[in-house]
Amino acid sequence: MAESETRYRVGGMDCASCATKIDTAVRRVAGVADVSVSVMAGTMTVRHDGSSDLKVIEKKVTGLGYSVAPLAGSAAPAHAHSSQHRHDHGDDHGDHAGHDHDRAGHNHEGHDHGEKEIEGLHYHAPMAGPWWQSRKGRLTILSGAALVAAYSVGHLVPAIASYAFIVAMLIGLVPIARRAIMAAFSGTPFSIEMLMTIAAVGAVIINAGEEAATVVFLFLVGELLEGVAAGKARESIQSLTALVPKTALLEDNGQTREVAAESLSVGAIIMVRPGDRISADGIVLSGESAIDEAPVTGESTPVRKGVDAVVFAGTVNGDAVLRVRVTAAAADNTIARVVKLVEEAQESKAPTERFIDRFSRYYTPGVVVVAALVAVVPPLLFSGPWGEWVYKGLAILLIGCPCALVISTPAAIAASLSAGARRGLLMKGGAVLETLGKVTMVAFDKTGTLTEGKPQVTDIISFGLSEAQVLSRAAVLEQGSSHPLALAILNRAKADGVPVPPAFELEALPGKGVTGKVGGETLDLLSPPAARERGTLSAEQDARIAALNDEGKSVSVLLVNGVAAGLIAMRDEPREDAEAGLAALKSAGVKAMMLTGDNKRTAAAVAGMLGIDWRGEMMPEDKQRVVGELKHQGFIVAKVGDGINDAPALAAADIGIAMGGGTDVALETADAAVLHGRVGDVARMIELSRRTMRNILQNITIALGLKAVFLVTTIAGITGLWPAILADTGATVLVTINALRLLRIKI
Repeated sequence: MAESETRYRVGGMDCASCATKIDTAVRRVAGVADVSVSVMAGTMTVRHDGSSDLKVIEKKVTGLGYSVAPLAGSAAPAHAHSSQHRHDHGDDHGDHAGHDHDRAGHNHEGHDHGEKEIEGLHYHAPMAGPWWQSRKGRLTILSGAALVAAYSVGHLVPAIASYAFIVAMLIGLVPIARRAIMAAFSGTPFSIEMLMTIAAVGAVIINAGEEAATVVFLFLVGELLEGVAAGKARESIQSLTALVPKTALLEDNGQTREVAAESLSVGAIIMVRPGDRISADGIVLSGESAIDEAPVTGESTPVRKGVDAVVFAGTVNGDAVLRVRVTAAAADNTIARVVKLVEEAQESKAPTERFIDRFSRYYTPGVVVVAALVAVVPPLLFSGPWGEWVYKGLAILLIGCPCALVISTPAAIAASLSAGARRGLLMKGGAVLETLGKVTMVAFDKTGTLTEGKPQVTDIISFGLSEAQVLSRAAVLEQGSSHPLALAILNRAKADGVPVPPAFELEALPGKGVTGKVGGETLDLLSPPAARERGTLSAEQDARIAALNDEGKSVSVLLVNGVAAGLIAMRDEPREDAEAGLAALKSAGVKAMMLTGDNKRTAAAVAGMLGIDWRGEMMPEDKQRVVGELKHQGFIVAKVGDGINDAPALAAADIGIAMGGGTDVALETADAAVLHGRVGDVARMIELSRRTMRNILQNITIALGLKAVFLVTTIAGITGLWPAILADTGATVLVTINALRLLRIKI
């Protein structure tokens, strides 16, 4: 039976433990092959054999207290999706017994519609408004009010104080205990809700009702804070969708009318006024304007675009009316694809995250055993007071919650993926992000990667005429041609403003050039060998051509009435940022190499300008072989190319990076892509990865450090239940806030 894949929007997840509970529960449903859950994206992807009852899957999720709704058009054969983003989750999702935290939900704007409350268990309602209007917010306020009331009653009528605190505790604890029981039945017995319930009930038994009620209230406050913090990270990438305008001006039978942007079909023609956001990906049919592409590519300088230029949805038209032919439906435009890619990337786990998952699977049961030993061993073996040691054991239960540890990696990775996406740096998941920071060698394709991808006129050499006259006559002959070298001459003529009068009797000379007449002159634009056949080149002119060829330039010879009148040299020039981008890699301690199919003379010339090692005259399989050799030498290799011609080498490298814009990005082949196509973005990607790994290390240190300190102080009798719960929720909030710093980094 063919495997299918269904994606859901899940509301109310704010901690990696939420994801684990859902993962563990759904994995038990018959027919489910794999589950991938992203807390930060608020999504779940389920791969199943088609026999699974999707309603059962949804009920499992809602039973745990989360909202769930299928994403439109999500059901598809699993093989239709790139397997790249799933390569790192599968074996590590067994019974994750140590992951635990349900958290106050945060709204995913525009995506939580249709989510329902089932059997009154939805305590994770997404925050559609202010926190105090959410269900979790109201429960926290009610619990706090009950605690204040209990203190007041206890002060006025001391005899019933203990009962008042038990009532106050139950108001907050009953929903927590219900979630604990549901999680236990779904395969996660050691959840924070279960630890919290045991600690609170145990505290009441040893007459610490006041502390039990206070701890439950602090727990709810902590959940609320974590919900807000997680929501901030989640909003970063989702806010991209708000960049696409809701309406568009559609041209219809010579008239324009306003329609919903999502209703635009491929091939439709829209009008974009100055100052408007472009409502769809497309190609400019008429008009020329400066386009602000910062929302999509992170490029702050507006880009001048005219006829046949590609424009992206969400970018801002500057100073002139444009007519644009739509090339992608709303669900497939650049921003939608970026959002989808980042959400899918967040569902895949980094190696560090998988290690922590495995670690926490044993860590929490271990903490329960330690807490039990602390509670019973001193009283049984050393005649310690039962009340004191049971109290310490309960505090250790709360300290043992692994939430801060478990969220330390995915929070940083989600923030980093979002920060990268907003700057046009796309990475397919945590494993890719983590590996990028270890890269020691970057192998670049030449054409379109280190160079502009189209020839430009570099030299105009005249013999008896002015340079402008040579250029004008050459352009006359190239009118109407779409050959790259012809376009280079025509573009230079347009840029220099030289006249290009119409030609007569234009004729292509196959393999040699073109000939024609204009203003009484017979003009020929020929290759050097064809010009030599005519016997028109002097030894000095031949030497000039040879020197230009040695610089990797193609040369055309202009003849006027059979006499050599000038030379035009062209070359695919390096991108403006190529030199600076390679310098940034070098300063980061990363080596670079150019692999190209061009002849060795051209390759040597471009590599010499950029100061980079090179290999020339390479077929795709040769590039793949060189990548393999570099890996064998101990390098961690990133291969950068257009993602199509370089497919074998991209696949062979540790990381394949596609260069290009929007719809041209070959994301199926590559592990990562740079939307703006800047060479410097490769160095930025590596720097972002390194900062992320430093952030993860800080988070793990915070999480384990706080727990170690409070474990010692609890056993020593210095701290009790209140600080224990603060150690847990406080560490989780600190770790999340530290991860959110990645959203604001300047790279």
